[in-house]
Amino acid sequence: MCAMTTPPPSPRLNALATAVPGHDIHQSFIDWATPRLSDERARAIFTRMAARSGIAHRWSVLPPTADGGSPVAAGGFYDVPGLPPTSVRMRAYADHAPELAMQAIAGLGDMLDPARITHLVVASCTGFVAPGIDQIIARRLGLSVAVERVLIGFMGCYAGVTALRTARHIVRSEPDAVVLVVSVELSTLHLSLADEPEPLLAMLQFSDGAAAGIVSAAPHGLALGEGRSLALGASEDLIRWDIGDRGFEMTLSGEVPGRLREALADGPVQRALFGDGGPPPLLAVHAGGRSVLDAVEHALGVAPEALSDSRSVLARFGNMSSATILFVLADMMARGAKGPGIAIAFGPGLAAEAIRFGA
Repeated sequence: MCAMTTPPPSPRLNALATAVPGHDIHQSFIDWATPRLSDERARAIFTRMAARSGIAHRWSVLPPTADGGSPVAAGGFYDVPGLPPTSVRMRAYADHAPELAMQAIAGLGDMLDPARITHLVVASCTGFVAPGIDQIIARRLGLSVAVERVLIGFMGCYAGVTALRTARHIVRSEPDAVVLVVSVELSTLHLSLADEPEPLLAMLQFSDGAAAGIVSAAPHGLALGEGRSLALGASEDLIRWDIGDRGFEMTLSGEVPGRLREALADGPVQRALFGDGGPPPLLAVHAGGRSVLDAVEHALGVAPEALSDSRSVLARFGNMSSATILFVLADMMARGAKGPGIAIAFGPGLAAEAIRFGA
């Protein structure tokens, strides 16, 4: 006689909320960066690319100056010789990251019952503090001292997918688990004194934001399916995130969109990500930049509206590292999208992380 086996629970993203600071720094960055380019041709390239970036707003936890100026204005956070050292930026991270994370968590409203949270998964790649931000969040929420915590750090923009996939694994192994997933990123803490178009255009993408979600076996929200991982060969220098004496130093090569387009157009790569059926109806793609979204659209041969949620997030918020993909999913959930779909994010490596979702 065969023993009956109980199927694993179906983990779901029950709720998702987002938060951004109130200080829009996009235009002030452009005004600061443009005169740094002494070469007229380089300045023209930067101006043209900034106008075509698809970004209208980017937000920073760094406060305005007393007279309303930006962080790069006189009296602002960056108004020191040589810019602030990494130690000062990490103190700002310790002050601001928990606050922004708590704003996103508050957005969950009645969907969050701290007494029911069994696990906490936090993704944050733009700062370090110990005790960790996971402990700070747990303490501020009054979570059980026995809550199990996972901190995903320094993975870059695809860490939001990794956080969801981790929460899914927890629920599949512990059917009664209720996982609070949090991503908080303060990318604007890492301004550097670049004077070439490519690094300035890389910094032009980044913004601050946080997202929080509940993953459990409760039968509502988006079902979370299998994960996928993809690392491209000979690409480790295309996206880098190094810790320097003056903040975290981002390298974002202009070759990234072309390499992504080439990789995603490849049949075996598409089958690895999507199976034999090709891309699903819903595509939640990390809004890493307009050229990245264009590359994904063209490589997969999908209609422009297929990436409308990603383009909308890019326009309103910029690239918030690991939180960005959660913003895209939040927009989909808000408009009642059910799937089937897949969330894909790209980051250092060059690598991609993905997770399927459905009704």
